[in-house]
Amino acid sequence: MPDPVVVRRPGGLGGPGGLVSLPGGSTLVGSDDPDHPEEWPVREVVLAAYRIASTTVTNAEFADFVAATGHRTEAETFGWSFVFGGLLPDDFPPTRGVAAAPWWREVHGADWAHPEGPRSSVDDRRDHPVVHVSRRDAEAYAAWAGGRLPTEAEWEHGARGGLVGQPFPWGDELEPGGEHRMNVWQGTFPTDDTAEDGWRGTAPVRAYPPNALGLHATTGNVWEWCAGQWSPTDAGGVSRGGSYLCHASYCRRYRVSARQSHSPDSTAGNLGFRIAAD
Repeated sequence: MPDPVVVRRPGGLGGPGGLVSLPGGSTLVGSDDPDHPEEWPVREVVLAAYRIASTTVTNAEFADFVAATGHRTEAETFGWSFVFGGLLPDDFPPTRGVAAAPWWREVHGADWAHPEGPRSSVDDRRDHPVVHVSRRDAEAYAAWAGGRLPTEAEWEHGARGGLVGQPFPWGDELEPGGEHRMNVWQGTFPTDDTAEDGWRGTAPVRAYPPNALGLHATTGNVWEWCAGQWSPTDAGGVSRGGSYLCHASYCRRYRVSARQSHSPDSTAGNLGFRIAAD
């Protein structure tokens, strides 16, 4: 495969790493993981040449977008979003939890600029991925930037870093040689995150080295919105790649083939996006 060519993001945004130009051609996507039928089967897809961002969109970049357009996110319109309870301060007022996943808390005033509610800020996280954005928010940003969301096949092709049939962008070992290469949960979920990889919650978008195609953090850190729908019969939205909350004990979705369904207006503290372009 030819070496990737890095260009600046459309719209004059630049960004931490710009867009990576990838040649078209045949690629394999999906997995035969018996525990994850939503990824079946491994299949061949033919892609046209495209460009994809080397990083997810950061808080600083999204702030520029909001300042330029006055965009109001869906979390701001709704007045609340889902926050992982372990990131809330001990004295945070009681909030409603999700029945099947009580670690997710409904926090009023949580949005992209206030990730853990009104008392929080992104001032010290400008190089972290923006979160609490719906697919519609992501599409609005991408259009403003002169791009679009990647298709699932484009996202996975870039995420794999030129490897075939491997679960991670670097191969088949989660921590090769004991080295942490992505931001996921260590310890006992959901009560004890030892942060052995250096981070609790989100990490800077370039906290770890990129894959062989120049893309950072395509597994772990935050789930990433893609274009398209969950299945031919289900119009739900799709995100890819897992997040800082993934742990082998309940959610082994920190893999390049992992996918998750959401309604397009869903927002949460571990859901972001990167852009693509033709």
